[in-house]
Amino acid sequence: MRDVDRHPWVRGNLVIDRGVLEEVDEEARRAYARDEESCGFLVGPASDPSGIDGLVPMVNRANALHRLDPESYPRTGRMYFDIDSMKFEAAIRRGETQGRPVKVLYHSHLDAGAYFSPTDADVAKMGQGEPPWDLAYLVTSVVGGRVDDRKLFVWDPAVGDFVASGLTVRERDRGI
Repeated sequence: MRDVDRHPWVRGNLVIDRGVLEEVDEEARRAYARDEESCGFLVGPASDPSGIDGLVPMVNRANALHRLDPESYPRTGRMYFDIDSMKFEAAIRRGETQGRPVKVLYHSHLDAGAYFSPTDADVAKMGQGEPPWDLAYLVTSVVGGRVDDRKLFVWDPAVGDFVASGLTVRERDRGI
């Protein structure tokens, strides 16, 4: 259930630190080299609702699932991502209690554009009418091993679909 007051990042128009965006791009390039989509989530301080300053990569289980049971999992990691939903839900709860909420679920597309596919929408909605998590979604396009584009998407209940949103890059020294 959307709680825009508690989770205003669901409106989009987020601000991401350049260093974090560079990490997202690097994750996408490394996953491309493994022939699979990258995936993970982005976090930021609750006190800065539009700000993103951290990245947590997750394992894309799609190839492993396909190898174990290709009949039940006919698609590989090149075509979609599968994360451990229990670990993801635990990260969401932990972020809320620690004041560093999960704001964005990210993944990459291999040799395809940065769009929110019907599969992406189905996964984000988890069989429900709307997403169960208050998140924005970042899709990074990797073509020929190079980042080609990226777009942020949010759920718009008025139209009942995911729509593109603004993403601003913030220049900031993240410290070492």
